[in-house]
Amino acid sequence: MIFTRTLLKRHSVLPGFDLALGFALLYLGLIVLIPLSAAFLKTATMTWPAFWEAVTSPRVLASYRLTFGASLAAAMVNAVFGLVVAWVLVRYDFPGRRIVDALVDLPFALPTAVAGIALTAIYSTHGVVGRWLAPWDIRVAFTPLGVFVALTFIGLPFVVRTLQPVLEDLHTELEEAAATLGASRWQTFTRVIFPLLTPALLTGFALAFARALGEYGSVIFIAGNMPMVSEITPLLIITKLEQYDYTGATAIAVVMLVISFSLLLLINLLQTWARQRQGG
Repeated sequence: MIFTRTLLKRHSVLPGFDLALGFALLYLGLIVLIPLSAAFLKTATMTWPAFWEAVTSPRVLASYRLTFGASLAAAMVNAVFGLVVAWVLVRYDFPGRRIVDALVDLPFALPTAVAGIALTAIYSTHGVVGRWLAPWDIRVAFTPLGVFVALTFIGLPFVVRTLQPVLEDLHTELEEAAATLGASRWQTFTRVIFPLLTPALLTGFALAFARALGEYGSVIFIAGNMPMVSEITPLLIITKLEQYDYTGATAIAVVMLVISFSLLLLINLLQTWARQRQGG
């Protein structure tokens, strides 16, 4: 125990490990734990039948399916195309590369309401893209598909920015060595490159998924917000708050929190397993 404390102090950049740890726990408690515990305490005032009725009504279940389904689908799409975008930005030098690299961060800087209005204008039946989809009877704006598009838009930077540093540190000598040993390009990618990228890819996927679950501003404009069809759970929580149904709103929030935490914990466990496998 004494050796461990000495080792922590020896390799600590900041002076006072105990003090720094105390401030970190205090900050996390004030910013994260206290607000979350307030939701649980408010929900605890409900009886179990009232809680179950509040979180399992048909309208609430429909919002769960849309929110988690669209968030998962958007995160999976971003994991694939985010890897492609990060690969192009790191491995290729082309005119306008810096502009493309800056455009990746646009969803970070753009207000979510502005993003929602812009996506609605583009994908409406009279929009730049929507008018070409209308003859094929494909409607994006004011449908669940619009929710998916909005969540994909806001989640892409998380995957790209997580993968970029890993790709930059990945030496091309590994690929050359694999090619020298007779590996094809596909074998080099699947057996050499992809295992090294898996932990970062899972991290980017988790960040994009978590961001999509709580997205509100960009979705409410393009979704149409029709109950049982295109109503997301964050909007339903806001609706209940506006109706002064605070316990109902916190009950739904608690369910979202528990499910989201469980999924993120599972993803983190998979990420740890991937790193251990990579180290082995």
